[in-house]
Amino acid sequence: QVQLVESGGGLVQAGGSLRLSCSASGRTFSTYVMGWFRQAPGKEREFVAAITWSGGSTYYADSVKGRFTISRDSAKNTVYLQMNSLKPEDTANYYCAAHQQYVGTYYLQFARGYDYWGQGTQVTVSS
Repeated sequence: QVQLVESGGGLVQAGGSLRLSCSASGRTFSTYVMGWFRQAPGKEREFVAAITWSGGSTYYADSVKGRFTISRDSAKNTVYLQMNSLKPEDTANYYCAAHQQYVGTYYLQFARGYDYWGQGTQVTVSS
């Protein structure tokens, strides 16, 4: 089992920045990838970014590339999502997730492949 707890959400004006944190506990040593997803009201959960736990390779959705940065601190078992140049369309509940098995890069964007999820943290960007 892996437990995930997100923090760092809040209200920010367009153009501003936020840093989300995801603290992991439990069997983190068996984790292949950590991902961030988001879900806005009435919409499906969508992939934002992912990072391999051991090697630090990163992957991003086109909509956030160049604005968001995912990173991890293995010693602290924590994954971060630095969000810059925020837009109103970034408003959503942001979830951290852990993927235990190795899969090809293409499959990292699919929420159904992730084994553990946090409760989410709300990000609201005002115009």
